[in-house]
Amino acid sequence: MKKFLIGIGLVFASATAIACTTESKDKVPQVVKDAFAKKFPTAKKVDWEKENKNEWEAEFKLNKVEYSANFLEDGTWKETEHEIDKKEVPKNVILSLESSFPGYKIEEAEISETAEGMVYEFEIEKGKNEMEVAIDVNGKVIKKQSEENEDDED
Repeated sequence: MKKFLIGIGLVFASATAIACTTESKDKVPQVVKDAFAKKFPTAKKVDWEKENKNEWEAEFKLNKVEYSANFLEDGTWKETEHEIDKKEVPKNVILSLESSFPGYKIEEAEISETAEGMVYEFEIEKGKNEMEVAIDVNGKVIKKQSEENEDDED
């Protein structure tokens, strides 16, 4: 009987988790969906996720490129990001990165666009040291954040 009750409990917990996941997808405010459709009318394969209490993130394809865009609950657009090839980064931005972080290698490069403008975001690595760095179009480092190496805990 105990195993039966545990089994029923697991089934109920699984069903609840599935219902909550489906429910959160359905709860994207219409104003957010409308703002997204207006900004990205040709976007394909849109998946929504609750980013935090006041923000939604859409992941989608546009011209065969994967993007993410964030919107506030009231439909205000916050940011759009997409990964780029290192060769697409302007020379002045690369020179700034190399001089500010000598010996680091670029693991990933993205363009981030906000109402304030565009920045290049990088995940860089030197040995076991990893950092996230943002550099504006003029080559100014505007953000740097060290990351814990997750492999160190193994």
